[in-house]
Amino acid sequence: MDRLTSMSAFVRVVDAGGFSAAGRKLNMSTTMVSNHVQALEDRLGARLLQRTTRKVSLTEIGKTYYDRCIQILADIEQADEVAGAQQSTPRGTLRIHTHSVMVQFLAPVVNSFLDSYPDVKVDLTIGERDIDMIDEGYDIAVRMVPPPDSSLIARSLATWRHVLCCSHDYIAKHGRPEQLAELAERNCIRHVNYPYGDEWRFVDRKGTPASVRVSGNLITNSAETLHRAALQGVGVCVAPGFMMHDDLEAGRLVRLLPEYRPVEFAMNAIYLHRHHLSAKVRVFIDLLVRHSAEQQKLINPYS
Repeated sequence: MDRLTSMSAFVRVVDAGGFSAAGRKLNMSTTMVSNHVQALEDRLGARLLQRTTRKVSLTEIGKTYYDRCIQILADIEQADEVAGAQQSTPRGTLRIHTHSVMVQFLAPVVNSFLDSYPDVKVDLTIGERDIDMIDEGYDIAVRMVPPPDSSLIARSLATWRHVLCCSHDYIAKHGRPEQLAELAERNCIRHVNYPYGDEWRFVDRKGTPASVRVSGNLITNSAETLHRAALQGVGVCVAPGFMMHDDLEAGRLVRLLPEYRPVEFAMNAIYLHRHHLSAKVRVFIDLLVRHSAEQQKLINPYS
């Protein structure tokens, strides 16, 4: 028999003053209550209750055992309450990992989360490497592309595209590319995590796929380095639209070949389990989804 159930039955017999009364409170037959108490006594090799036709009373060992059972059951109840509270209201530390390119998108969500839930802390790590979420203890990863591990859950937040762009200085020195094929001869600066390597992929206005293989003198895992290099006229780049938005709007960068749209990707929140999410994970993902919907035009300037 389950020991905790037997302990609960034993405590209830003592509190209620008998097996029948305990059975009514537990919605259990008198025989079953008696069996649970007997199972405890058999396990302990000691009598816990003195039974007469009119009442039951604790033995000396039973009194000691009863006191400990009360404490154990109270501790279990308190543990359940703590876990239930954490499941309903965000508490504790939320560990997040994301790439540097995501910081300006993610920062407002983190700030809103901390402002709304004073019992939480956020441990946000920025890095370009792939991580093992289980071994490294992360609750959420926010990624620009789906995870390679199919056992993880990916919640799509928004669609996004790169923009193909360069600076006015670059155009002044090298001329503006007019055909996609020209990019093969240009200095194309690249991010090491671009999913298709040195093959930049697009679709034309009819939705037909197109691509060009590129090369250049800079490849980096730093989105900020790529951004600054583009601003300084080092070369042509494809970079997330939301990262380049302000510079495009201000005219510091120029969008190239508007008849070609870079292929579309999904921004994802990656986490470990679909069911029984802790409140801190569930609420943060909900905030991410809401923020993504509000920022969709910025995230995907072609949408």
